[in-house]
Amino acid sequence: MKITSFQASLAAAVLLTATWLAVPVSAQAQTQPARPVAAPAAAPTVAAQPSAVTAPAPSTAAPAAAAPVAATPGASSTDAVVAPASEAGAAPKAGIAPAMKELSPWVMFMSADIIVKAVMIGLAFASLMTWTVLIAKSIELSVASAKLRSALKKTAEARSLAEAQMALGTKQGMLPSFVAAALREARMSAGISSDTGIKERAASSFAEIMRAEARRIRIGMGILATIGSTSPFVGLFGTVWGIMNSFIGISKSQTTNLAVVAPGIAEALLATAIGLVAAIPAVIIYNHFSRVTKSYLELVSRASGAAARLLSRDLDRSHGSSHSRAAE
Repeated sequence: MKITSFQASLAAAVLLTATWLAVPVSAQAQTQPARPVAAPAAAPTVAAQPSAVTAPAPSTAAPAAAAPVAATPGASSTDAVVAPASEAGAAPKAGIAPAMKELSPWVMFMSADIIVKAVMIGLAFASLMTWTVLIAKSIELSVASAKLRSALKKTAEARSLAEAQMALGTKQGMLPSFVAAALREARMSAGISSDTGIKERAASSFAEIMRAEARRIRIGMGILATIGSTSPFVGLFGTVWGIMNSFIGISKSQTTNLAVVAPGIAEALLATAIGLVAAIPAVIIYNHFSRVTKSYLELVSRASGAAARLLSRDLDRSHGSSHSRAAE
């Protein structure tokens, strides 16, 4: 009886032990398929034995990273990881390098659209006109101002229109024109006793000469004003047109890569830059010539006053001599 109970107890203990040992084995069998990464990890160790590499050749599950490792049996797992990474990093650089190009102003001009090129050429021509007007008007105003100052010095001691005309000679200028107009009016008004009417007619002739000189000296100022006020907008038109073409190119290429987008936008912005280069000097030069022209017209007014004073002296002198003859 005791032997039977002992055998039953021993059988129960063996059964419990078998059950306890069977549970971890089944758990390991269930969890092992959840780790498929272990198979590629064993590739470097297998690759270290060239005789063992030929055995799994028919297998289609060999990873792509095992190919460079198999070619070099002595390579470690770290080398197998670093080599593909370096090759992957070198591939984008090799693909980007041919797309890069020099973005110099000339290259951007040659690569721009025909409308943008026309805008740039027009703005460059406007800038050339600005500097041409600067040089021409500077020479013209300098020469005219110097001649007028010299004429005023020569006639400063003249007592009559005849003396002033002799001092000036046959030179052309504003003061000789005023003196000639005063002499012509005095000759045409001979026999008229009203000095006020002669002076008014002479003043009217002087005003006409001054207006004509003001119109002449302001030639070219309108060009500067037009260039200074319209060049930024013309450049902006070129920029808008170029950016529109850039967006059309982006939609066709279906990429927003900066290397593809930047050249077209840079070409468009170049038009605005040229517009500002043409407009800013034009505005500055226009303001400069406005001041210089005003100074020159003040000299012209001085010359007109000098001729009017000489005419007034001649009229007073003629009336004084007539009164003295009448008194005699």
